[in-house]
Amino acid sequence: MTDARSTKGTTGAQGAGPGKEQERLDPYVVRDPQALTMNFARALENLGKAASAWIAPRERGEIDDPLADPMSQLVKSLGKVAEYWMANPQRTLAAQSMLLQELYGGWMQSMQKWGGQQAAAPMPAPNHDKRFADEDWQKNPFFDFLRQTYLIVSAWAERLVAEAEDLDPHTRHKAAFYVRQMTAALSPANFVATNPQLFRELVSTDGANLVKGMKMLAEDLAAGQGNLKIRQTDSSKFEVGRNMAMTPGKVIAQNDLCEIIQYEPATDTVLKRPLLICPPWINKFYILDLNPQKSFIKWCVEQGHTVFVISWVNPDERHADMGWEAYIRDGIDFGLDTVEKVTGETEVNAIGYCVGGTLLAAALALHAREKRQRIASATLFTTQVDFTHAGDLKVFVDEEQLEDLDKRMKTAGYLDGSKMAQAFNMLRASELIWPYFVNNYLKGSEPMPFDLLYWNSDSTRMAAANHSFYLRNCYLNNTLSQGKMELGGKTLSLKDVTIPIYNLATKEDHIAPAQSVFLGSKAFGGDVRYVLSGSGHIAGVVNPPDKKKYQFWTNGAPVGEFEDWLKDAKETAGSWWPNWQTWIEAQDAERVPARKPGGGKLNAIGDAPGAYVLERV
Repeated sequence: MTDARSTKGTTGAQGAGPGKEQERLDPYVVRDPQALTMNFARALENLGKAASAWIAPRERGEIDDPLADPMSQLVKSLGKVAEYWMANPQRTLAAQSMLLQELYGGWMQSMQKWGGQQAAAPMPAPNHDKRFADEDWQKNPFFDFLRQTYLIVSAWAERLVAEAEDLDPHTRHKAAFYVRQMTAALSPANFVATNPQLFRELVSTDGANLVKGMKMLAEDLAAGQGNLKIRQTDSSKFEVGRNMAMTPGKVIAQNDLCEIIQYEPATDTVLKRPLLICPPWINKFYILDLNPQKSFIKWCVEQGHTVFVISWVNPDERHADMGWEAYIRDGIDFGLDTVEKVTGETEVNAIGYCVGGTLLAAALALHAREKRQRIASATLFTTQVDFTHAGDLKVFVDEEQLEDLDKRMKTAGYLDGSKMAQAFNMLRASELIWPYFVNNYLKGSEPMPFDLLYWNSDSTRMAAANHSFYLRNCYLNNTLSQGKMELGGKTLSLKDVTIPIYNLATKEDHIAPAQSVFLGSKAFGGDVRYVLSGSGHIAGVVNPPDKKKYQFWTNGAPVGEFEDWLKDAKETAGSWWPNWQTWIEAQDAERVPARKPGGGKLNAIGDAPGAYVLERV
């Protein structure tokens, strides 16, 4: 639009007069076409730099196209859906008619609004979807029509997948997942010309937002060495060991796979049983020690635990052949040996988080087969041991994809951390990809500092043997819950694990769904306390009591169906942490004098958080 202001015109939407209509149009009127043109040229120059940063490493053969595999899977899975609808002309016509009829209805609603009439059956209000929160998505007939068209087509595409017959469950799951990826990418909220907020930003800044945004795009492609590493936070505001992972402690043991950290006591007496934490190796351990206000580790120390943490190495080609047995022997068992040397205790409380919990469960089963019970109680945070209901991560796991992944990992000896980060971000593309794409590159706004997102971007590599074993035995073949996993020459059964277990799930978890954790609880041979926390995979776990956020549900043993358990569960406001502490003390509340790191038996190698956690990829 140019700055041609006419006072002539018809009554606007909802009966607005010419003056009111002009007031609504003003933010979309270009004031300085020359400045806008100059900034477009500068933005294109920065876009050219971004394109060079993307192309150069591919021309040099340094990287494969990271989108090649997802795109091939998208084409294959959606091709199966298309085959069904196109195999029969009547089905094809029915699908087309269904879409055209709904699009016509959306068009008529927009025309009614344009004419000042109330639409008979409006689409869901924009505030139900954060992408369409701006009021002009509903008040402006043009943007309202775009929104309605997008929602209609998205729902139609999802319905085509759901109603396609003769698809095997895995293909249907993949097709539904990739349809969601496509619709998330093609949202009109992701383009300047079709997003009212972005259009107004373009006009108000004369295109300076795009100049800055394209500069950030070039920087992010350069930082990712040719792959787009979208910045989700202001990383300059954080430094591990300075304002993150600050709980005082010492590294008291180290091998090629991990460091063992023992934290300084904060109480005169401590629980006799020490606490060993096994975090996931897919991310770094300091999610449990983000800062003093959010630190689960610090809180445990203040409750009187002698806390030890396994800090995994960021693996490289030297660790290529280290599989799950190595991670148990040189990780969990090494940690248990260290705890015993320092404290003299042979009974330990253990915690495993996410895949660290899956590894811990396998270690418990292996220990039971080897008749050496060293862990007296186990706590599992958002941990799957049964992968029947493992969610959208299963989209990436089938024999074809795993064979291709094994070939790629064999070359380097590991899976690059960016590949896992891409997969996790795709699980929530509408929250973890496109809002940042819009904010950074189209609005030209720097993201706000956020410690959780800094941790999320601090990715780690995965040793080839470890990652291959994990995907095949857990996601593909589900061997652990079926009593078929083989480690150390033994076939493992979780029924052999009879120690008390506190099994924490989170209600909105997209990585370890609550239903999946519930089903896995039934695989153990002893008493399991299933607890459901509010929020998701991270916020539901990292929820200090003094924040008074969220809630948790309890309802005895995890028997029957998950929905029935939840229906009758008791809801308690606030953090689950005190509930866990009560459970721990019910196992053994005996206390002894506080223990210093090393206990006079081992010398400190360095200060917490150690050296392994500092290596970035």
